[in-house]
Amino acid sequence: MNAPRVSFEFFPPKTSEAEASLWKTVERLAPLNPEFVSITYGADGSTRERTHQVIESLLTKTNLKPVPHLTCVGAPQEEIDSIADEYWNMGVRQIVALRGDPEGGAEADYVPHPQGYAYASDLVQGLLGKHPFELFVAAYPETHPQAISADADLENLKRKVDAGGHRAITQFFFDNEIFLRFRDRVAAAQIDVELIPGILPVTNFNTLVRFAGACGASIPHSLSTLFEGLDEDPTTRQLIAAHAAVSQAEDLGREGVEDFHFYTLNRADLSFAVCHALGVRG
Repeated sequence: MNAPRVSFEFFPPKTSEAEASLWKTVERLAPLNPEFVSITYGADGSTRERTHQVIESLLTKTNLKPVPHLTCVGAPQEEIDSIADEYWNMGVRQIVALRGDPEGGAEADYVPHPQGYAYASDLVQGLLGKHPFELFVAAYPETHPQAISADADLENLKRKVDAGGHRAITQFFFDNEIFLRFRDRVAAAQIDVELIPGILPVTNFNTLVRFAGACGASIPHSLSTLFEGLDEDPTTRQLIAAHAAVSQAEDLGREGVEDFHFYTLNRADLSFAVCHALGVRG
C-alpha cells in the first residue's frame, strides 16, 4: 500500500523532566511530516494552561500543525469562547472538540457546567459560531463507556457531525473487525464523516490493561498472549509491540484506511518505528 498519512497525540508535561521528554519526542517525530499533532487536556480541563503553552511553543518553534483538545468540562461558555479566540489569534485553525472526562476520571458521572456547553455537539456548534475552525470529534468503535447503548452512541456521533464536526478520531482498538463493523454502521447511518483510526502502540501491557478498562476497549486474547512473560524484558516487548502495531495498520490499509492517529504517550521510538515500517519517511 502507499504510505499513509499520520498524526500524533501528545499530552502536556507536568514536570521539567517530562517537558524535556516531550520535546525530545517532538524532535524525533517532526521529520515524518505528520498531518497534525494533537495536544490533550486532563480530566476536568485541569491541564488547560499547560496545553495552551505547548500549542504556543509548537507554533513558534516548529513547522508542525498543532491541534489543541478543547472540552466542555469545568468552564462556562464565555471562558471556552475566550480560549477559542486566543487559539484563532495564535494561528490555530483546527481543534479536537470533546465533551471531556469529569473530575474523578472517565468512570465518574458527568454533570454539565451550569453556564457551559453541555455536550460535544454543543461545543462544536459554539466554536463554529466563533470562527471557521476545522473540528475533529471523537468516535468510539466499541461504544463510549457512559453511552446507554451502541445505537445511542452512534446517534451522538451523528449530532456532532451534523453540528459541524469535520473528521472523527477513534478511540484506540486492537481488533480491526470491530473498527470495520463500526465504519459500516457509520456509513449505514448516513453519517458523512472521515474516520481516522486511533492506534496505540503497546509500550507497557499492564498500563494498557488499565487504559483499556477505563475507556471500554477490548484486548484480544491473541494480543495478551504476545506479551506474556515479557514484564522484565523491555527489548523484546518493544519488538513485539512494533510488530503488532505495524500488522494492525497494514491490515487496515488493505481495507482502504489511509490515515492513522498515533497515541504516542509522549514517547517517540515505537511510533517512529511503526511509521517507518509503513513507508512514512522524512
